[in-house]
Amino acid sequence: MANTIMLQGTSSHVGKSILTTALCRIFLQDGLKVVPFKAQNMALNSYVTKTGGEMGRAQVAQAEAAGLEPFVEMNPVLLKPTGNSSSQVILMGKPVGNMSAKEYHTGYSLKALGVIKECLEKLGAEFDTIVIEGAGSPAEVNLKANDIVNMRIAKMLSAPVLLIADIDRGGALASVVGTLELLEPDERALVKGIIINKFRGDLDLLKPALDFLEAKTGKPVIGVVPHLDQLGIDDEDSVSLDDKQVGTTKELDIAVIRTPKISNFTDFETLASEVDVTVRYIRPGEGIGKPDLIILPGSKNTIEDLSYLREQGYEQDIIKLVNSGTPLIGICGGYQMLGKQIYDPEHTESELNSIAGIGLLDITTTFAAGKVTHQVTAKCSQNGFLGLDITCDQLTGYEIHMGRTEFLSPVNHAFTITSRSGQTTDWSDGVVSTNGQIMGTYIHGIFDNDMYRRSLLNALRAAKGLGTIDVINDTCTRKQNSYNRLADTVRNSLNMELIYQMMGAK
Repeated sequence: MANTIMLQGTSSHVGKSILTTALCRIFLQDGLKVVPFKAQNMALNSYVTKTGGEMGRAQVAQAEAAGLEPFVEMNPVLLKPTGNSSSQVILMGKPVGNMSAKEYHTGYSLKALGVIKECLEKLGAEFDTIVIEGAGSPAEVNLKANDIVNMRIAKMLSAPVLLIADIDRGGALASVVGTLELLEPDERALVKGIIINKFRGDLDLLKPALDFLEAKTGKPVIGVVPHLDQLGIDDEDSVSLDDKQVGTTKELDIAVIRTPKISNFTDFETLASEVDVTVRYIRPGEGIGKPDLIILPGSKNTIEDLSYLREQGYEQDIIKLVNSGTPLIGICGGYQMLGKQIYDPEHTESELNSIAGIGLLDITTTFAAGKVTHQVTAKCSQNGFLGLDITCDQLTGYEIHMGRTEFLSPVNHAFTITSRSGQTTDWSDGVVSTNGQIMGTYIHGIFDNDMYRRSLLNALRAAKGLGTIDVINDTCTRKQNSYNRLADTVRNSLNMELIYQMMGAK
């Protein structure tokens, strides 16, 4: 059986995912065959594997850091919030239905435990190290009876647990002491050390607090990790958008409408990494301004997010800006919103049978129960969005949607999908308006394609009378450098020798 280490937190968003990513890269650098694992994840950002399975985005980053192709056994249960305290439940990459929080926690979660055990057995047989991420806090006593992601997993594997506290938000010492106090004695015994995360300041000034923490809890402080900005690693939770602050305004201004059910906003991380681009996430009450490009992102509930655009006045703002010449891209749910009508006869998203779309593209969309999930390869259309005429025959991305879109008239398509989940096809995707200023597509990840991204940005630059930029930001190299930078910082911040001793690996 593989050696294990588990990272749990005093609350959500303390850095469990990023520290798990760091340990995966550190162990890979040290020559170990390492794999990440999270039994149950809740996120609107998801990923489609080569076999068409859906999984949490954090485990994808962790897999990349471990040098692996992502597969669903790394995250057997994914919960995608749909609204009204309910979520779509994804088991082993496939949806099994929408459930209320009560239905899931009291009726279904423990049924998934057998699948989780099978995944751990498979990983234990194929790898020599498993880095396990918990969720939320292990001290949520109201959820503990049906827990399948925190201490139940740690006890199942006798995994040593590192407890993480976020000092940047304040109250870190109290959160550690309180969490340990609320654990059962056998659970508390599994906690082998404490990590203080997101520290800004002088370590010498913090030392008295660390000494107190060790004396009070009897647990060693494994290390203090500094606050890390601009990691260049995909975020998973929409709460992380709150941390994205707009710095110096750059030559190109891209406005992404942050809807309540925004999903897969990782689509825009590579845009934000470009030297000439500012990406602004437009929050409720904020004006769109006069951007060079507007993006309507993906959505877990297209109808709810479309209603939000109307209630907030953004629909009319978008129409006015488009009519005055501002380019617009809709991705997945955003693409569906741009059509004439959205139908929901089976009420997969709401109690409405249909809702009028924004009406900028000559399409309609009908929601169906079956979800389309594929990794895809596509060709760019000639004379496409913004008049782009580039040779791009191996654009890669993924589809993940419930709707089926029909074209009401002959249209210019955005892309031609040439393969889905490894199977050759010839499928017309998306629409480009006749004036080339509006594009809709189902393909997520288009901006991760370096040539396409830079060509699009250069078209925006040309529209402003700016010169083109020929240097291509290599997305793959940038990501690998980010994982290495993260690993170097965390390795220097933690007592790795002690962690290896806890795991029994050295």
